[in-house]
Amino acid sequence: MIHIKQTAKNQSLKIINLKSHPEHLELLARWHHAEWSYLNPEENIAQRITRMRSYLNDDFIPSTFIANDRELLGSAAIVKNDMETKPQLSPWLASVYVAPPNRNRGIGTKLVLHSMEMARSNNINKLYLLTPDKKLFYQKLGWHIISEEMYHGYTVTVMEISLNNI
Repeated sequence: MIHIKQTAKNQSLKIINLKSHPEHLELLARWHHAEWSYLNPEENIAQRITRMRSYLNDDFIPSTFIANDRELLGSAAIVKNDMETKPQLSPWLASVYVAPPNRNRGIGTKLVLHSMEMARSNNINKLYLLTPDKKLFYQKLGWHIISEEMYHGYTVTVMEISLNNI
């Protein structure tokens, strides 16, 4: 677990594994479904909840990390694959989400960096991700573009990062 002090508001932000607080799973699933269901049109909310329940096991992949500061703020996950058209790429950073009232406070950056460090500490050398609209955010964190392509009818950017030097 990482503990980060936010001195400006004298609050503390905790990033923890969802399996420690499974009561947040259904809210996260609703957030994720509202944000990205267009990229996974074959999956309904009940299926998403069922899939995300599998993240609560003791294996590192899949894992979901949540940001919490007296309330759920956001999430990031490490999954085996996030794009069925790229099965050769694994594992993936996925589900990076910050609730709208809490955006632009550095929470997404902290979630991504925490997830990258957790992956590195679990002997993962490279991560992949796809994003429809946040490539500049990830580039600022050291990610590199592999391709830009159509996925379920939408343009997405596929990116990678080497974890050997973090």
